[in-house]
Parts: sequence; structure tokens; C-alpha cells
Amino acid sequence: MKKILITGADGQVGCSLSANAPIGFQAIAANRSVLDITDPEAVLLWVAENNISGIINAAAYTAVDRAEEESSQAFRVNADGPKNLARAAREAEIPLVHISTDFVFDGRKGSPYEPTDPVSPVSVYGESKARGEVFVSEVHPDSAIIRTSWVYSKGYPNFMSTMLRLMKEKEKLSVVADQIGTPTFAEPLALTCWNALQNELSGIFHWSDAGVASWYDFAVAIQEEGLHAGLLERPIPISPIRTIDYPTPAARPPYSVLDKTASWQAFDCPSVHWREALREVLKS
Repeated sequence: MKKILITGADGQVGCSLSANAPIGFQAIAANRSVLDITDPEAVLLWVAENNISGIINAAAYTAVDRAEEESSQAFRVNADGPKNLARAAREAEIPLVHISTDFVFDGRKGSPYEPTDPVSPVSVYGESKARGEVFVSEVHPDSAIIRTSWVYSKGYPNFMSTMLRLMKEKEKLSVVADQIGTPTFAEPLALTCWNALQNELSGIFHWSDAGVASWYDFAVAIQEEGLHAGLLERPIPISPIRTIDYPTPAARPPYSVLDKTASWQAFDCPSVHWREALREVLKS
């Protein structure tokens, strides 16, 4: 039984990773109280003492707007943490899978981003995640970096759960319609990470559900599927607005769709359309 360290164990991706460990693998879930990934010596010691055979890093500072004021903490978790895990993985000669984000791009390309495209983040959060990618690649070149986007899962705070709550509480909603990306259900992402670990893949990969959407499109679909699943009692008007009409402390990439062509071939597992994934999540 191979023991695999899952960091960020309390998050939606971390929990999906722990729940979907393949046969022959034991997920060793670690949250911040168990292992502080920003402490390099603690990480080295923990990996050695627990006889870890691989690492999947789902830990991240994800408060995009708050990161503008808490940049040092964002960089400690999103950059220094992955560097420490990469060092421990290199020393132990074990595989590392690191989860990153579409926010490493500025969103100005206008077509899906390929893994080889240069990064150019427009927020502290994006900068910290981009730095983490560099550290992982430099310290442990055989690692796999999987960029994803707009992750959601049932039972956790995310866009889907927020929209469902607001649709019950409000008489109408306005949602940004000029930021384009792709929603991603956490469970298939977790399975993809396990695939990368089992096959000891290396390099940068892109993974999300298939298709594209704006946040407005996503919200409309959540209401339609939520009504159909009996989670909402009545529809409310949802209006599309521009980013400029909903200012936030952190800038967002206006177009951050990821090109998954190479990943679908590498993992031999095409992802489903985001609307189909959303429908199944809400049904459950």
C-alpha cells in the first residue's frame, strides 16, 4: 500500500482526492494543523517519518481579493509551500503533482491557453501561483503541474453554493458576463491528479471540464439545473453586467479558457461538458 500525502485536505479538491484514492494507494490527508507546508524542515521530516511514496499538493491560499492585502501570506502558501514539497519529493525520490490555476494568465490572448504559453498574472494570487510553478519546476523537474479553473464541489463554499444561497434569498441577481473560463467539478480533477501520480507524468498540463462559459452563463445554468433538481423553489431574474460595474480589489483575467488537447491525450480521458457535470452534481 503506497502512502500518498494529500495537502490541503480540508478543501474541496483535497477531500475529493482522499475519497478517490485508487486501489493500492492510501491517501494520507494533511491540513494546516497536521503539516505546515511553509516550514521547509517540517515538510522534509514529515515526509521521511511517514514513509510517503508520493505527494499531491492541493493546498493553496485562494482568497483572490484578500491576497492583495495579504501578499506575504499568499506567497508563503502558494510559492514557498510548493517549493518545500518539491524539495521533500526530490530528496525522497517520489513523484509530486501540484495543482495550479488559470489565473497565472492575463486573459488577453483571446483563445484557449496552451501549457506552453508564457504566464503573465494580473493579481497577487496569480503571481504567487505562478511563482509556485517556477519553484516546483526548478526544484523537482519530474513533477506534474496541473492548471485548472473555476473549481466547485457540493458541500463547500464556492460559486455554485453561493449562487444557490443567493437565489433563495434575493429577488434578483447581477452577475459578471465578460469574464470567460470553464467551470470544473472537483472529483474529475482529483481523478486526473491520481492518474498523473500513478503514471509519474511530468510537465505542465491543463485540466477543466469541457466547453466555455461566463460567470453569468454559469449562474443561469445553476438556476436552471437547480430548479430541475428541486433545490430552488422559484426562478429569479439574473442580469449580465460588466466587470467594470462590479469592481474588486484584485483584477481577473477576462478570458482564461485552458486548452486541454494535450492533457486529454496524456490522460486518455476526455472531460465532460461543464453543463453535464453541473447537472449531475446538483442531482446528487
